[in-house]
Amino acid sequence: MSVETIEKSSTSRKLAPRYRVLLHNDDYNSMEYVVQVLLTTIPSLTQPQAVSIMMEAHTNGLALVITCALEHAEFYCETLKTHGLSSSIEPDE
Repeated sequence: MSVETIEKSSTSRKLAPRYRVLLHNDDYNSMEYVVQVLLTTIPSLTQPQAVSIMMEAHTNGLALVITCALEHAEFYCETLKTHGLSSSIEPDE
């Protein structure tokens, strides 16, 4: 390996810390509503992914929605809360 290659790989490793956006189960919102809010809040989600996240939260009480940079995670979490869903963020270890 050349010195240039080593330097490039070490600089590309310095990524911003990532955070998990978590969806908590609730007994108030319909499954359809939760899927709709997920789809409108996180544009990268597909309908099957949103359904899967909703079902995981419904079954296990908690589901991972997305892992992203802190600013995005805070935005997604707040947007979900604005729509009446219970959400939190945690560092991605």
